[in-house]
Amino acid sequence: MSSEDNKRNVRKGYEAFMNGDAEGALATLTDDAEYVITGDNTVAGTYRGKEEIAGFWGQLGEKEFQVAPREFIADGDKVVVLDTYTVGGDSVDVADVLTCNSDGQITRFESFGGDEVLDRVFAKE
Repeated sequence: MSSEDNKRNVRKGYEAFMNGDAEGALATLTDDAEYVITGDNTVAGTYRGKEEIAGFWGQLGEKEFQVAPREFIADGDKVVVLDTYTVGGDSVDVADVLTCNSDGQITRFESFGGDEVLDRVFAKE
């Protein structure tokens, strides 16, 4: 797939997620996709496969998580999304880096930035 095709699929996944369509968002991922969240909190880690990723999204939903993408930038198999996360009443700007396979499906999702908000909202006890 071209960079533009990858960007279209990533945008499709974000739109589905923002509209509460988890099934549609999951359809843009490979079955063995990895979703990496950094920080020192209860949701930090690497989620592997659609089932684990859906469970992680459920945890985010418990804290009224919202994402507002501002820009999609594609180059080769990478798509960078500059967006704002809102969770637990706080907002933070982040950069998500997504890797796509040759079919344009997302194989890896890694978020950079926002650790301080996730660390507060999902604090370890």
